[in-house]
Amino acid sequence: MNLAVIGTGYVGLVSGTCFAEMGNNVVCVDNDPEKIKKLNNAELTIYEPGLDLYFYRNIAKKRLHFTGDLNKVVLENDIIFFCLPTPQGADGHADLKFVMGVSEQIAALYKEKNITQKKIIVNKSTVPVGTGARVEEIFRQQGLENIDVVSNPEFLREGFAVEDFMKPDRIVIGTDSEYAAGKMKALYEPFVRQGNPIIIMDRKSSEVTKYAANSYLATRITFMNEIANFCEKAGADVDMVRRGISTDTRIGKRFLFPGIGYGGSCFPKDVNALIRTGSELGYDFKILNSVHNVNEDQKEVLYYKVKEHFEGNLEGKKLAIWGLSFKPNTDDMREAPSIKLIRKFLADGVKIRAYDPAAMENTRFFFNDEIEYADSDYDALTGGEALLILTEWNEFRNPDFEEIRKRLKNPVIFDGRNIFNLDKMKNSGFDYYSIGREKVCKK
Repeated sequence: MNLAVIGTGYVGLVSGTCFAEMGNNVVCVDNDPEKIKKLNNAELTIYEPGLDLYFYRNIAKKRLHFTGDLNKVVLENDIIFFCLPTPQGADGHADLKFVMGVSEQIAALYKEKNITQKKIIVNKSTVPVGTGARVEEIFRQQGLENIDVVSNPEFLREGFAVEDFMKPDRIVIGTDSEYAAGKMKALYEPFVRQGNPIIIMDRKSSEVTKYAANSYLATRITFMNEIANFCEKAGADVDMVRRGISTDTRIGKRFLFPGIGYGGSCFPKDVNALIRTGSELGYDFKILNSVHNVNEDQKEVLYYKVKEHFEGNLEGKKLAIWGLSFKPNTDDMREAPSIKLIRKFLADGVKIRAYDPAAMENTRFFFNDEIEYADSDYDALTGGEALLILTEWNEFRNPDFEEIRKRLKNPVIFDGRNIFNLDKMKNSGFDYYSIGREKVCKK
């Protein structure tokens, strides 16, 4: 099939590349000339494990193309995916200016060119319920009855996005059009050959499905963080509790690891957007309001552990940080817990020297020269009075503890992701703080 993808951000670039890998001819369009120049020079503009292989291969095979010419793209292709940003607005709602703006531009062009062939507009952007109807109305106002507007939410985990796209748990398609449903099923059937379902539903239910999924996962994470905080008070071990409940088949193992809160481009924005939409419809999401508030508090947990350890005297202290991105295997800093935590330390006169395998450049956007940027994980330690682990990158899991001890002024580790075995740390000679587990004092 010939496909157009509007937007070359995280979802757009992964989607376009993976569609091309299945033999489709894909053209991606973006209004950022510098980004298009890089992509046409075969330079990836996001960090995502495994994407590079498909990206380079499909450019070489001439199945993957990039342009800034929106009009040409939407005239020449009959299935057009919206992979546009829907950032959180000041009121908590998803900002739809890009989705609506592009819809109006396309509708005006189709009207001008008197387009009569069937076109399918596919919204992959995460949008509030009812957005598809609003987009459809833009086309109907131009007298365009040949445009089907479909909801097709993405369920991609950053760090595993290529795997998730190529082998999805499910495909959700929201449409009442038999024509659009047939075309979308034909497009996605090669991705679900192992039997995972393609679920056809109405458009509004499809839009809610994405928000419901992300909000539920955010709730699981937040629940486990609350249990972890309680375990510290009660003298229990959250790792044991997690193992005890995760073997219950009604609960399962995923999204039950305690830490310093969730972040990223999806969970915070989607939880807040669902809360806001509920409020507009006269419904109060009591659970989700609590999830949001608890998560914001959780981002500060390590701050208070550090402050207590140093008896409230943080002025002039120098801390080493491993991990800045909101999760491993991505360079995404959006809503990363590290941002809120570092800002609190800076406000107390703390000096920060940080390292992340992928997110260093994006971190500069938030802090510029307010913090120091190390060339390696061990380089970040030099002169630090404690090490804070904020992201569970694999390369941090089995470090040289003697090297850490040599470089730090004090053998102190604050582990915000529980990446080290508690029994091992009891014999390590470090003061070791983690989440939902007992404090370890050096011997």
